Amino acid sequence: MRWTFKPVPPSEKVSQLAKELSLDNHLTTLLVQRDIETFDEAKTFFRPNLSELHDPFLMQDMQKAVNRIKTAIANNENILIFGDYDVDGTTAVSLVSSYIKSYYPNVATYIPDRYAEGYGISFQGIDFADDNDFSLIIALDCGIKAIEKVDYATKKGIDFIICDHHRPGATLPKAVAILDPKREDCNYPYNELCGCGVGFKLVQALASKRNQTIEDLKPYLDLVATAIAADIVPMTGENRTLAYFGLEQINTNPRNGIKAIIHHIKKEILTITDVVFIIAPRINAAGRMKHGNYAVELLCEEDFDNAKNMAAGIEVFNTNRRDLDKLTTIEALQQIEENKETQHFSSVVYQEDWHKGVIGIVASRLTETYYRPTLVFTKSGHKLAASARSVSGFDVYNALEACSEYIEQFGGHKYAAGLTLLEKNYQNFKDKFEEVVKDSISKELLEPEIKIDLELELADITPKFYRILQQFSPFGPQNMKPVFVSKNVKDTGYSKKVGADGDHLKLSIISEEGIKLNGIGFNLGNRYKEISNGKPFDLVYTIDENTWNGNTSLQLNVRDIKIVE
Repeated sequence: MRWTFKPVPPSEKVSQLAKELSLDNHLTTLLVQRDIETFDEAKTFFRPNLSELHDPFLMQDMQKAVNRIKTAIANNENILIFGDYDVDGTTAVSLVSSYIKSYYPNVATYIPDRYAEGYGISFQGIDFADDNDFSLIIALDCGIKAIEKVDYATKKGIDFIICDHHRPGATLPKAVAILDPKREDCNYPYNELCGCGVGFKLVQALASKRNQTIEDLKPYLDLVATAIAADIVPMTGENRTLAYFGLEQINTNPRNGIKAIIHHIKKEILTITDVVFIIAPRINAAGRMKHGNYAVELLCEEDFDNAKNMAAGIEVFNTNRRDLDKLTTIEALQQIEENKETQHFSSVVYQEDWHKGVIGIVASRLTETYYRPTLVFTKSGHKLAASARSVSGFDVYNALEACSEYIEQFGGHKYAAGLTLLEKNYQNFKDKFEEVVKDSISKELLEPEIKIDLELELADITPKFYRILQQFSPFGPQNMKPVFVSKNVKDTGYSKKVGADGDHLKLSIISEEGIKLNGIGFNLGNRYKEISNGKPFDLVYTIDENTWNGNTSLQLNVRDIKIVE
């Protein structure tokens, strides 16, 4: 494990901010590392306000989109809300459809079948719109590269409004409006919105024309927060504000679908981490194991008893999905071993009967095991479909672009992407991808990295320090939970292995100054011998609370240990 220290900000900046905020230097160092350098920036960070959201009309084509929807309503047209089958897509479809339906009835939703249609806008979906007299499609979380599909729809007299957040290609589709903050000609101040976030900006624009305020849109923020958490977009700027208030909505007055999921998991207060690991996988499970429409129906359900029954079904999907992804991961790891590819710079595996709904999860699991860019392929109709995952610092989207001669279609982000190709091109693609990664990845990126914010003495870890640290949440990319290092600590003699197989390490440590603290190191049980012989060691950790028998105390969540030589 590679320990990397984040740059230490200039001491004068830290001291000045510490003075303005009456905080200690450790906390203000964390703020300056996050580009928060003034009193006003800190106030916005610690006390987000919905009034600080950007004007949606700053987004290129927003006025065109609003005008087209207004015309559709005036002409009594049928509007189809179309979105991808993952969490970002299904939450976006639920948000935009339920908002427009609140004042206009001729609205329906369409989620493409993961297996029959694949990712993004489909010819089948356009044919459905044509057969059912829809003259406007609003596409969410997809469409930025759907040039042929939009042309096909235009010939059938169907207009498109595209709301996407993926990188555009060199040419844009000929849609009525394209809302994508990553467009080169878009001057919107924040370009890291997720698909549901772009959908929310459209709703915000529509609402402003109906004399509604941002307060009227709060009930929709539980969906936006879920999408932000699930899509792993930066937890900065507008995303952080939307996530902050969305999380508040989830914990106080969530829509029935989310309330029903929480009812089944029986957890009272959810953090953004809970949204990532509890809410999002269950919404995803519907699209992976059954159909994305099921997730949209749940998220739009107005009767709580019905929602509870649907959420119970999703629990079953989620259990089946977990069993399937474990089995597929085992088979994929065996394939890498049997092909003698453990020393490669990339992992590319394929089996035609793997379930398309779990290949993204399996790609993530393989990345955790071998820590290198990974693609998992399965058969999808007449083609092969893959999910790609990357490692910190390596742009897998650019790597795929370099292999585009063998690819039919691809899209995504720096760290996650999807693609399709013809089976005859699989081996050529695999060889080319390995070559591209080998030539462009630095050796250090192939070793897992822990980024450390700063060094603390155990004496610095107080309830007040932790209380302020909690206000840095919600955490996510570019605002991760702070990671600390403490040096030259020792075992008090009370550390031990815990868990059924002794997999985990329960730590009891003492500093040179005599300060004692407890910690837990998940999957670090094999390090017990190293730390129990009286030698000093350094440890990297985050800070949590531990409640046991009604008592709550601070505890270190230990990520790694190094013995001091």
